[in-house]
Amino acid sequence: MTNPDARGKSDSRVAAAVSLLEEVVSGWLPAAFATSFGVEDMVVLDLIARHAHQIEVFTLDTGRLPEETYQLMSRVRDRYPVRIRVYVPDSGAVETFVERNGPNAFYESVAQRKECCRIRKVEPLGRALEGKKAWLTGLRREQSPERATLGAKAWDAANGLYKFSPLLEWTTEDVWAYVRREGVPYNALHDRGYPSIGCAPCTRAVAPGGDIRSGRWWWEESGSRECGLHTSGASQ
Repeated sequence: MTNPDARGKSDSRVAAAVSLLEEVVSGWLPAAFATSFGVEDMVVLDLIARHAHQIEVFTLDTGRLPEETYQLMSRVRDRYPVRIRVYVPDSGAVETFVERNGPNAFYESVAQRKECCRIRKVEPLGRALEGKKAWLTGLRREQSPERATLGAKAWDAANGLYKFSPLLEWTTEDVWAYVRREGVPYNALHDRGYPSIGCAPCTRAVAPGGDIRSGRWWWEESGSRECGLHTSGASQ
């Protein structure tokens, strides 16, 4: 039997997320949602398809994504009447990086890893956001210390526009409750212990109860588990 209190909390979280999407539609178009097809992003995509189809949707195909992510992308195209634009890295920049450093140079140093992320993610993101007034993400506070201080609406100085995070206050339980209730498709890797999914060589499963971001760039001893898409210090 469904707990009435839990359902009421879930309904209020959904209502708040939809309200934020409506704010974007009413005052911040053109706006775009960046999806990596993780479970949070699938919830946002589902909400956009239902309530805010005026918001554009795009993804960054780094060229190193897991096969499971590509499979989900195909399922999403069949399920939702939403056009998803795909941005890829500049081929010349990738070729130069690999030629100089090797195909897996990101394992060798933090600097190399961040440069690979810059080429494959940050630069394409900049192109995707050109001409936009705002962009949307599936970020949540509990995902990492860097994200704990974010605002649901925050100025993104790096990209020169506002960033909206409609699921910011949602818990992991909130996300999965929505997915189960609405039958939202999700990446098969989530069922294999991957709470956060990025490029295939940079992501691994996490032990039950482990830190959500610990499977990303796990070989690095310490520091931020971020790729550069979401910089800290944004102002509300």
